[in-house]
Amino acid sequence: MVANANIVVVDDDQKTADAYADHLSQSHSVEKAYSGEEALELISDSTDIVLLDRRMPGIDGDEVLERIRAQELDCRVIMVTGVKPDTDLVDMQFDEYLVKPVNVDEIEEVVNRMLTRNEQDEQFMQMFALASKLTTLETKLEQEQLEESEEYAALREEFLEFQANVEFPEDKDDQYLESMLEKMEALVAEAKFSSSR
Repeated sequence: MVANANIVVVDDDQKTADAYADHLSQSHSVEKAYSGEEALELISDSTDIVLLDRRMPGIDGDEVLERIRAQELDCRVIMVTGVKPDTDLVDMQFDEYLVKPVNVDEIEEVVNRMLTRNEQDEQFMQMFALASKLTTLETKLEQEQLEESEEYAALREEFLEFQANVEFPEDKDDQYLESMLEKMEALVAEAKFSSSR
């Protein structure tokens, strides 16, 4: 299990919330909320992951999710609910959707996947930034200018070294990862530096 995440478990069924929290607290910092109101008091900039029930009295999970996104809090939200998915999910900005019953091992697995995704996102962003800079330079500058530029050579070397040392896992079941890898490959393919330089 990936360690040291700040997790908020939100469920009006206290037994369910307690079971998830007790299991995850073996490796993570976990807080529990038994209502949407409590959840909004606990969730902050330091929160990494929220396990969120949808159907709760008062402020329900859908509204909690909307407020999290409205505040632009940088956390993963996993909906864990008895509500079967429908087309109303299209506009909901969650990261995973699990339909109960969900056991503690499944919760642990999805939490690990979210934490791995955070690490991958950081690597993707660094690679995107480097590739975008290189592509911009190569489309705006002449070949001679590129060959004479020490800054360009250093940037290109940094990208190639980064690309050689980063290993992204091949998870055939993670559609998010597959999509991100496809975007990265497309960006690199567009750049001249990926071919004959």
